[in-house]
Amino acid sequence: MECIDLKSFLFVVLSLAVTGTASAQGTREDYARAERFLPQNISRLVAEGQVMPNWIDHTARFWYRKDTPSDKQFLLVDAEQRSSRAAFDHERLAATLSRATGKSYRAQALPFDAITFSSEGKVIEFDAEGSHWSCDLSAYECASRGPARPAAPDGFARRGTGRPEAGERDITRSPDGAWVAFLRDYNLWLRSAASGQEIQLTTDGEKAYAYATPLSTLSNLVAQQAGTPPLGPIVSWSPDSTRIATFRLDQRSVPPMSAMQYAPPGRMLPQAYTYTYSLPLIPVLPTAAPLIFEVKTRKRIEVEARPVELFWGGGGPRFSWFKDGRGIYWQEIERGYKRVRLLAADAVTGKVCSMVEERAETYVDMSKFSARMVKDGAEVIMSSERDGFNHLYLFDGKSGALKNRITSGDWLVRAIEHINEDRRQVYFSGAGKEPGEDPYLRRLYRAGLDGSGLTLLTPESADHAVTFSPDGKFIVDNYSRVDLPPVAVLRDSQDGTRILELEKADISKLTAAGWKQPERFKAKARDGKTDIYGVLWRPSNFDPSKKYPIVEQIYTGPHGFFAPATFSAFRNTCQSIAELGFLSIMIDGMGTNMRSRAFHEVSYKNLGDGGIPDHIAAMKQLAEKYPYMDLTRVGIFGHSAGGYDSTHALLTHPEFYKASVSSAGNHDARLDKSSWIEQWMGYPVGKHYEEQSNYTLAGNLKGRLLLAVGDVDENVPPVATFRMVDALIKANKDFDLIVMPNRGHGFGAEPYFVRRRWDHFVRHLLGVTPPEGYQIRERAESPVPDSGR
Repeated sequence: MECIDLKSFLFVVLSLAVTGTASAQGTREDYARAERFLPQNISRLVAEGQVMPNWIDHTARFWYRKDTPSDKQFLLVDAEQRSSRAAFDHERLAATLSRATGKSYRAQALPFDAITFSSEGKVIEFDAEGSHWSCDLSAYECASRGPARPAAPDGFARRGTGRPEAGERDITRSPDGAWVAFLRDYNLWLRSAASGQEIQLTTDGEKAYAYATPLSTLSNLVAQQAGTPPLGPIVSWSPDSTRIATFRLDQRSVPPMSAMQYAPPGRMLPQAYTYTYSLPLIPVLPTAAPLIFEVKTRKRIEVEARPVELFWGGGGPRFSWFKDGRGIYWQEIERGYKRVRLLAADAVTGKVCSMVEERAETYVDMSKFSARMVKDGAEVIMSSERDGFNHLYLFDGKSGALKNRITSGDWLVRAIEHINEDRRQVYFSGAGKEPGEDPYLRRLYRAGLDGSGLTLLTPESADHAVTFSPDGKFIVDNYSRVDLPPVAVLRDSQDGTRILELEKADISKLTAAGWKQPERFKAKARDGKTDIYGVLWRPSNFDPSKKYPIVEQIYTGPHGFFAPATFSAFRNTCQSIAELGFLSIMIDGMGTNMRSRAFHEVSYKNLGDGGIPDHIAAMKQLAEKYPYMDLTRVGIFGHSAGGYDSTHALLTHPEFYKASVSSAGNHDARLDKSSWIEQWMGYPVGKHYEEQSNYTLAGNLKGRLLLAVGDVDENVPPVATFRMVDALIKANKDFDLIVMPNRGHGFGAEPYFVRRRWDHFVRHLLGVTPPEGYQIRERAESPVPDSGR
């Protein structure tokens, strides 16, 4: 008879005590179900009812693509005629294209996702199989018109037919089609589209002091190493094509940022990169000095404005022209974000004036700030939080004097959607105005520019995302809530009347899969008074008699709010995590955006707070209501700013959070991009930067921490994570680390990392060993089978 190892026996007993009635959770079966509920898989169960209109020229006609779990269809809507029909005969087009290419296509799965109408709607064009196609819809004859027309590297579609010569970069065409602009040896050139004649507008460009050149990023450099062309020039043509506005980029005094790609594809040795990255630690940022050139005379007009400071890479300032071509205007942000101005420059003299400006003692919130021209700059509509809520004001465009406010009250304007200059009306999304409603739900309103006639145009209590027709007469309205599947309707813009119901989501497959609808909830913040909101996800096999650990997804960036307020909550990654045997939760605490200014400013120079005391208070309130919530086993994860939050929560509240997964975290604000961090933490760098750094708090670690980073992350430099590693080692703390080679910032949904995140919480919250070697596929089978069409 073998003796029982008493130590092993006690370990098993204790493990069962920890997991309680949830001992069967975290199994291979749970992993398989969680995989089926990953966002990319569960999304296939819903024909979401969303309509993204593509307006045809300047008409009231548009096409949209209807995607279902098994097929796609192109539809054509005529708002004037109040009609909706197939954009073309899908069966005939599939047959014609099959004959032309020698391949077989189904009408429900045509090999393109976008179309362009031409010849008064009688012809459609599209890219498929590497070619650009034109199809006559009367005879259904299709012909290849050359190679496909890819987007330019900077995301702007290539216009015209000119091609760069050897040693050049990308091109951009003037409105009249006569000229293309291109870069050669850091200088700006023009080429006649008709004759090929070249004009050199600048001659003294150099690498760190170049013309019309975008501020590059690490991802640009990695792409170029792999063979992608460099970014093209940034220029703005005047409406009459006689002038061109651009800038000279100055990086000469900016210290470089370095990165190392440790396992570049196709080579054994690592690849080093040096690039410009604006940091709050840097006293001098890269700048772009505005310039205007006259095409005919080649005259250079120096714009009498200080150079634009560039807080982030990937481009440069984009100057807009007044419709009459008299000059350009642009937005100037001062470091620290305490002042924002709308500036205008005369195209002939280069003289500059300030049209309007906004100031704040703390910051001007650029995520809500808006300044829109009326009558080509005679007036300006500007948003401001000067009274504690974001509202609209009308200013004189010449003097900058306030004429009148347009909106007011204890609610906020979220965005300007459309301006009808003839009727002197502004349309905008607002939130928090309707009594008793979730303050994060957007509604569409209209008001006169004099502040009169405020009118609600979307009566349904839901979140409304709207798109206006080019003439402003019609609105495509997509609306939903966490508990209301999407509906898309066509409305009249004057009174909001529903003209057509375009789409309505079908969620029958979702419910057949056993999906449990997430719960949008309201709780009280740490002060016991302020309402905060969140979403709670339960597993599809939820059993209220069990005890469930909690896994919180956190992101408290002050530029937005993050707990879903729409039906998109069904495809949130929290659902798949819940399937492992957890309750998953997201909460927007104080300090996040789209509420009052006072609610928002809790996070100013205080990102370390993260609203975490509010999150803890909310979970404690929910646990009183739902006894199946086990607050002795709470985990947390986040990416980017959420990576900072999830680590910070573990370091500052170890009594509550027991395990954390932190990916691509900006663990110290001094190492994050100026465009984001200086707005919320202020400039210049103060002692609070160091005090709220995760490095400073590394010695506090008690829970189980998993860090992850991509080695070519351009958004948050990898140094932020490696310094965290250094701080933890110096503090003699145990932790886990995953380095993702050849990955930038967005690796959070990659199968390997997702599985490791699951394993971390299963092991440290459920107390069980994860299934060995489980592999998540790029695309798993759906929880219920497709119809087979």
